[in-house]
Amino acid sequence: MSKPMTDDIYALAEKAMDVAIMEKRFLFKLYPLLQHSKATRKATLEFLESTTAKALEETAHDLEEYIKGGKDSDHTQIREAYHFLSKPEARKIVKYLRGIIEDAKKYEWEHRPGRRKKSIAK
Repeated sequence: MSKPMTDDIYALAEKAMDVAIMEKRFLFKLYPLLQHSKATRKATLEFLESTTAKALEETAHDLEEYIKGGKDSDHTQIREAYHFLSKPEARKIVKYLRGIIEDAKKYEWEHRPGRRKKSIAK
């Protein structure tokens, strides 16, 4: 995978998070993009360890805390940050953000090194 395509994936993932939260549209699917760009396992691991992936996880965690609710100062701040979302919308966004991370993990798992099993011709 070339460096510009890698940069595009990071930008697309960040944009997808913004669009999901602000516009409630869930258009980005990472797995097909990785397949089409023939991403390497190394590049996928770099994405999973990147600040972009960590931001997706952190946002999903914050939304889960918003859904759970609470009265302490952390929950108060989270409620202020996501007050414009209903809890069902927040659940959809959490599922979507976790799906992006799961797509990367799935692609990385399927592209681990080793011998491939040959199909048996009958």
